[in-house]
Amino acid sequence: MEIDKRKCVGCGNCIPWCTMGVISIGADNKAEVNVDECVECSNCYRVLRGEGHHPRAVRLARRVLAAFGLRYDQPIDRCPTGALVPPKLTWPRTLRRAFSDPLAPHEHTGIGGRGTEEIKTNDVTGRLGPGDVGFVVELGRPGLGARFRDFERMAMELAKVGVAFEPMNPLTALMTDRATGRFREDVLDEKVLSAIIELKTTMDRVPAVLETIDRVQRELPTVVSVGIASKCNPDGSIPHETVVKDLSYKLSCNGKTNLGLGRPQSASAGRA
Repeated sequence: MEIDKRKCVGCGNCIPWCTMGVISIGADNKAEVNVDECVECSNCYRVLRGEGHHPRAVRLARRVLAAFGLRYDQPIDRCPTGALVPPKLTWPRTLRRAFSDPLAPHEHTGIGGRGTEEIKTNDVTGRLGPGDVGFVVELGRPGLGARFRDFERMAMELAKVGVAFEPMNPLTALMTDRATGRFREDVLDEKVLSAIIELKTTMDRVPAVLETIDRVQRELPTVVSVGIASKCNPDGSIPHETVVKDLSYKLSCNGKTNLGLGRPQSASAGRA
């Protein structure tokens, strides 16, 4: 995001809406953005309604009120002069918006948000069959974010234990070699709010995958969240549940069972 210094009056309303906390008031008493840390999510621009007041008029009003020990602050969801300006992005910075702005679809998948429907749509997609185990490994959160070199580090270590990265995932599209999990060199320094590595493996490799994730996440400057899924048995039991618990990992109680999402896209989807 860019700020038009000619318009900015330093009201500070944009600061609390920044998902990364990288907007501040500078020495010139105007807002400024730490461009390297900005993930181009456009949240500040979407939330703040530009009222279009003339900057000189707003500054004069603020000075006059200040002379009498008074102040007038715009409502928290307004930018009095419309000083926020979405920049024209070029590659590879366009990736920041694609992964961080929920309204920006990914060019590789056509899906907004983080660009993947994930394994939770398995009843429609049929990505996971009997004996398969799916993992979603999310890196990043508001206030932290993650760089693609963090994703590469995690993906390359996971590739060593024998996994298949989901083709319909925008992170997979950035890999130059799916067998090794290596990413394109020109994207590694770009930062996003969060993104998901999606992969599939077999039940016997679950311990190695979880150990790898646990080990690598300790070395990364961001937070890692993990989801695991497998197709339910005919009796309703969950195949991976016992394996995970035997490894002393706790399964969250906020897991999902999604049913009836749509017409199956494959012959195996929806079967018991």
